[in-house]
Amino acid sequence: MAPQRELAPRDARWWTGAAITAVSLVLLAFVAHAAVFSALQHARNQTLAYQALRSALAKAEAPTGQLGLNEEMTALGTPLALLEIPAIGVSEVILEGSSAEVLRGGVGHRRDSVMPGQAGTAVLLGRQATYGGPFGELRRLVPGDQITITTGQGTATYRVFGLRRAGDPVPEPLRAGQGRLELMTGDGLALFPSGVLHVDAELVTMAYASSSKVMAYAALPVSERAMGQDSSAWFIAFFMATMCLAAGGGVWWLWRSWGRWQAWLIGLPLVMALGVACADSIMNALPNLL
Repeated sequence: MAPQRELAPRDARWWTGAAITAVSLVLLAFVAHAAVFSALQHARNQTLAYQALRSALAKAEAPTGQLGLNEEMTALGTPLALLEIPAIGVSEVILEGSSAEVLRGGVGHRRDSVMPGQAGTAVLLGRQATYGGPFGELRRLVPGDQITITTGQGTATYRVFGLRRAGDPVPEPLRAGQGRLELMTGDGLALFPSGVLHVDAELVTMAYASSSKVMAYAALPVSERAMGQDSSAWFIAFFMATMCLAAGGGVWWLWRSWGRWQAWLIGLPLVMALGVACADSIMNALPNLL
């Protein structure tokens, strides 16, 4: 009987190649998720949010402040309004909250600020590149560009009057009855932001009545501020990374037990799927404006 062929040599070159291949697959999965799968998730979430917003507007149930109809804080992720910026082709449902989890589904409303269209400054945050990158083109806005937001109180129109970055002069304080909109996203290279880009716009239509505030900026969780991170999300990311390593061990076992092509056929889709899930969990742990 012929001796059994060794399917997976154990020399250093094989182990090095296997490690490089595993890391390459995970990095490929991360790039695929950031460029493709996250955009698909965003599109689906926006479709569902738009349907929910239309229904809420038709029933006059869309939230108009920090408190909902039941006098409790509006739930994170609740569709609030429709944002339209014709100059850069943005049409996006605004969601309540600005954590990384919420911003996966669309532009987020910072909970300590007034609702768009009301007297005061409404603050909206959006991702620069991942999950559809709805605010990826904010840098192209110029003074005079219009922004329209439809809420449960009606339609408000803003006019851009400036873009600023860290160190630039901030706008003058608002006078009583005036309204302003501040848009925020990552500034610089995609996935490697150098800071935060702010777009300031003044309300040119009549301001709606502001609802009572129950949350101030000081009480806003760090994860919901610009470039905020949710430290608890790293636990899930670590768990998913462990699953990827376990899958890699399974592929190694298949390589030795069944053969090279069988291992690739079964292991590649599994490792890629887990890599995408791992990338998705990592994105929740990274700054919310990426």
